[in-house]
Amino acid sequence: MNLVGYARLLEALPLSAFPLRQPAKVQPVTRIKLIGDTLAVPPGAAPAPDDLLGHLLFALKHEGVNLTVLAQALPKIPAVVMEEAFKKSPNGIYIRKACFLYEAFTSKKLHQHAPVRGAFVPLFDPALYVSMPGERNSRWRVQFNGLGTLAYCATVERTPEIVALLEYDSITRARHFIRSLPAGMMDRAINWAYLHETRDSFAIEKESPSDDKARKFIQLLRQAHERIPLSEDYLVHLQNATISNPYDRAAAFRHEQNYLASGLQGAAGVTYVPPDPVLCRELMSELIGLGNDMPMHIDPLVAAGILSFGFVFLHPFMDGNGRLSRFLIHQTLCRAGALENGLLLPVSVAMKHEERLYLETLQQFSRPAREFWNVRWIDQGQYAFEFTGDSAIYRFWDATPGVTFTLEMAKRALEVELREETIFLENYDKIMRTVNDAYDVRGSDLANLVMMCLANHGTVSRNRRKQYQYSVQADVFDYIEQVTRAVLEQKAHEKWPPDYDGSGADEKAG
Repeated sequence: MNLVGYARLLEALPLSAFPLRQPAKVQPVTRIKLIGDTLAVPPGAAPAPDDLLGHLLFALKHEGVNLTVLAQALPKIPAVVMEEAFKKSPNGIYIRKACFLYEAFTSKKLHQHAPVRGAFVPLFDPALYVSMPGERNSRWRVQFNGLGTLAYCATVERTPEIVALLEYDSITRARHFIRSLPAGMMDRAINWAYLHETRDSFAIEKESPSDDKARKFIQLLRQAHERIPLSEDYLVHLQNATISNPYDRAAAFRHEQNYLASGLQGAAGVTYVPPDPVLCRELMSELIGLGNDMPMHIDPLVAAGILSFGFVFLHPFMDGNGRLSRFLIHQTLCRAGALENGLLLPVSVAMKHEERLYLETLQQFSRPAREFWNVRWIDQGQYAFEFTGDSAIYRFWDATPGVTFTLEMAKRALEVELREETIFLENYDKIMRTVNDAYDVRGSDLANLVMMCLANHGTVSRNRRKQYQYSVQADVFDYIEQVTRAVLEQKAHEKWPPDYDGSGADEKAG
């Protein structure tokens, strides 16, 4: 079965790239169409097997922009072949894009037999990709509108899932929800979010923070509302503030190779190897610039997903990368002005409940990247690393899975985490008032019993009745259960969010 487009380039040339999700192949069809995970191509529409430029132009037209492949394939095509193809089709959109990228990736200037005329064309189709305003190249009349630069660029496809999640607009809904709460309730819900965001961000790393460490991390989360621009010094400050071991505190981005490992012994246990220190520092500079610019041009949650996953894939510190990557979601939303009144979307709480999905999302990048490293075990905890790939796999990456996950977790943080905690607080207050009006019970005892009854779905357990039998009247236990069950039943039939139609029109108008 003949391969076409990017698949043919990967077959014909020694390139480093992740497996294609939808490779193009010649099949007995009458038009180009997607069949399952294959882009089926009629025999007559496929370029000749040795026409590499033809396959590259086919890929640009029908498969989108894969900069990882293009950055490596274009320099292998002779300049004369590029120039002849442009001469035959001087206004062709895809040959102009190819020539623009050729010059960017080779630093060589192609000969133009005549200047390009016509309108500028975006490199990334805005209908298919999330894009930003970019620089215009007047030679080829191509606008680079990618999420980054031609030294480091993420791509985010406008998949049906992403389009639906963007239309849901979690940020606007969260703002509306918080504003709808009484002032005291709002403060309690936000304080809960900070505490549990801290707890679960550490829990994802299999850590339990001390009171002092938790307090420092909460302070960092609150300081994000100051909208401090990203820089190496700022990220080092954040890393130092989240690490308790003084030997793990960084002074700068790492100068040695790090890696992630499972419980297996030897090289087989190494599950991910980020770029070497020199490339890491170069790409972190690009990511910082992108992180400071993106929130002003694209949906802040999309920007947050790119920055968070981009950071963890580069792994610029020897420790603390995971926590910082999740903190950067909050920091990005604050820099974009998306969160107000100290609001925090507890995405780490949502992630903790979806750890398997979080791991699978990370592995969509980490697993194929690992294939380009030879790892040799030397001694206990000592390895030798040899990179066999091309830096393009780290420079140009598909952020679509990470952005999808971030949007889903923001939705869950609102719909489940904040919602459930707010309902819990409302129910707690209502039960406390009702029982207090009927009985005289010590405040701390009543508070504990109500919380336990709520957590146990309206039942005061036999053990709790025994525990409090000498300080609480026997009929109080039954009354707490009766009131709790009535409140839970009433709450189950209430609309949520209250008085919100989901349009967000009042928010977006400003």
